[in-house]
Amino acid sequence: VQLVESGGGLVQPGGSLRLSCAASGFPFSDSTMHWVRQAPGKELEWVSGVNSGDNMKIYADFAKGRFAIYRDNAKKTLYLQMNSRKPENRARYDCTKEEPTGPRGQGTQETVSS
Repeated sequence: VQLVESGGGLVQPGGSLRLSCAASGFPFSDSTMHWVRQAPGKELEWVSGVNSGDNMKIYADFAKGRFAIYRDNAKKTLYLQMNSRKPENRARYDCTKEEPTGPRGQGTQETVSS
């Protein structure tokens, strides 16, 4: 299982960011996928999940209405669109396979600052 996250970086408050997760080494199109995040000094937190067919999506309460998870099975890539970013949103984001506590990649860092 290999998961490579990208797309993080510095974003201004109110701005948007799209994260990507390139998957390999397993049947991506058959797998439920999740995004999780971890802020400095805090516990790992589940963000969102999507089923293999990209037609069932669930979100943590803080993500509802501001985040969108989707996937491209042909490209074996998972995405997370994040809007209306706030400075307190600084965190490392990881994608996971099947379970929120599943294998993770190296993560991608988001920093929100003006």
